[in-house]
Amino acid sequence: MSTRQVSDSNDPLIESRDQLVAPMQKGEKPRDAWRIGTEHEKFVYRTADHAAPSYDEPGGIRDLLMALTEFGWEPVMEGGKVIAMSGPDGAVSLEPAGQLELSGAPLESLHETCAETGRHLAQVKTIGDRFGLAYLGLGLWPDKARGDLPIMPKGRYEIMLRHMPRVGTMGLDMMLRTCTIQTNLDYASEADMAQKFRVSLALQPLATALFANSPFLEGKPDGFLSYRSHIWSDTDPARTGMLPFVFEDGFGYERYVDYMLDVPMYFVFRDGKYIDAAGQSFRDFLDGKLPALPGEKPRKSDWIDHLSTAFPEVRLKSFLEMRGADGGPWNRICALPAFWVGLLYDQGALDAAWDLVKDWDMEGREILRASVPKLGLDAPLPGGGTLRDIAGRVLDIARSGLAARGRLNAAGDNETGYLLPLDEIVASGKTPAERLLDLYHGAWGGDLSKVYAAKSF
Repeated sequence: MSTRQVSDSNDPLIESRDQLVAPMQKGEKPRDAWRIGTEHEKFVYRTADHAAPSYDEPGGIRDLLMALTEFGWEPVMEGGKVIAMSGPDGAVSLEPAGQLELSGAPLESLHETCAETGRHLAQVKTIGDRFGLAYLGLGLWPDKARGDLPIMPKGRYEIMLRHMPRVGTMGLDMMLRTCTIQTNLDYASEADMAQKFRVSLALQPLATALFANSPFLEGKPDGFLSYRSHIWSDTDPARTGMLPFVFEDGFGYERYVDYMLDVPMYFVFRDGKYIDAAGQSFRDFLDGKLPALPGEKPRKSDWIDHLSTAFPEVRLKSFLEMRGADGGPWNRICALPAFWVGLLYDQGALDAAWDLVKDWDMEGREILRASVPKLGLDAPLPGGGTLRDIAGRVLDIARSGLAARGRLNAAGDNETGYLLPLDEIVASGKTPAERLLDLYHGAWGGDLSKVYAAKSF
């Protein structure tokens, strides 16, 4: 989630609908300027007792962030507290219960992306070793109740934590107990955005299955392969889901603006503080009738903030954000952008992927999305069959797209090797979650504490 430092009081008032469309239009880039942005979260725990450290305790989250200064990172402050770090590799920030996130820089190749990931993990591991902290690569805290977890001192999180129970039963779980890997990708035009949005939304359940990595809840199997994905089914229906309108004729920036205007607000940022506007309407804000700020109209930065408060399976801002994957180890952090770059950044691969999904009906897409958290690769496809039937074919399309890009590293290797973890999942027929369940019921003898050694970075 984004971090604001200043109120941007000098940015323009929004006085026309064109200004609402502008961020998406400004995202258009020629192919040679397309970049890859990768975000990944991980759970932080104390090695002594596996507890989640608080913000303020010695050797806790604050100290972890500040120790990054030795690697050239600079603090980002809110209310006198460091809540993120900024540097050449992007930003290191905090999710609500102290999950540590790297929002990586926009990079040209997957080789650079994986190197960035490696640098970040090496840095936080060095600091963790010093403080007795380590990191867990899963989609869900395997053994923590909500009450076991700390809350980070960020103003927007206070507002969201109050609001979530009003609109769903699992929003607090989303905030406090989950981790994800996400990829942000560019588009050339409105038509290119629409095709990429449709393909990535239709195939997001396959990413969820391949990266399913959250089979435990509060110390025992939860009946799901991706409980993290299941959580989104009852977080807030006004800002989540599969967005059927994306598949309608004529979909483009204007239609997404209409959707975002119907998404209730969370907050407005003014004078360094977050003002609670939860449940209020951005349409009212445009008319100067927002109860939280009566008489004021929104500025450009308010709209940019609002665009970050919807959580569909794929999100549009000035880029497309893939949101379907559970958190995982370093090789799957590299594999997720490889999967989507291969499918979306080569026109031949994009067309082939669209041919695979274009005849799916919306009811079938919804059933697939609803089924995948529990069934994984056995989730039913629209028209028959399961995800298992198309997984290898989709990976082949992605591989062809990566090969066509021809981005080589110093050893002369292209980017296709980053798909190997996914090839292994498809070849074995077992998602990461199913492998964890096999260990739990087998070698671990039901002792879930062994997951810390198995899934730590």
